[in-house]
Amino acid sequence: MAEKHYNPIKASTLQKGIALHRIEKVYSDTVSLDDPAIVVMTDLKKVSAVTIRPEISIEIANQRMKQRGVRMLLVTDDQEHIIGIITSTDLQGPKPMKLIQQRGGVYRDIQVRDIMTGHDQLEVLCMEDVDKAVVGQVVATLQQSGRQHALVADRLPGEERAQSLRGIFSAAQIARQLDSDLSVPRIVQTFAEIERLITKAWA
Repeated sequence: MAEKHYNPIKASTLQKGIALHRIEKVYSDTVSLDDPAIVVMTDLKKVSAVTIRPEISIEIANQRMKQRGVRMLLVTDDQEHIIGIITSTDLQGPKPMKLIQQRGGVYRDIQVRDIMTGHDQLEVLCMEDVDKAVVGQVVATLQQSGRQHALVADRLPGEERAQSLRGIFSAAQIARQLDSDLSVPRIVQTFAEIERLITKAWA
């Protein structure tokens, strides 16, 4: 059989000031409480999860969140298994200061493992239930848990109890999508604020 010939692709000089292509948003700009829950979920089949190792300094964790524009990192071990999460609330709240008071040192000495929430303290929503849910139910779930994030898992075929992380719900993202009057995206710090936005959406 004759060897197949491939022509090279024509190249040109890189232009000065060329812009970096940005990832397109995978969620709608605005939603209502009765829209399908899936429209406010970060689908990890479409978007790469932002991860960090437990031995990394929380100073670096904070930088990574700012660089990636997220408020939560998944903490993974050597086998890339999820062992917990760390949020911006963990980094900016009382946890680091309390730890410094207890054992001394400075902020950058604290590791992710010291203040993260371990997997045994986390609950996950089932993707099958999320597929049938609406945005209002996700908001109610976040309010009930008192957390800013909720994880969604798929069941692995053929394995009754095995799970694969499928998605993430973020209270801040949902608040931005519920309020079409927000011209500049901003982070909702407390559930009192998200409740105000929901009340406005219902009005």
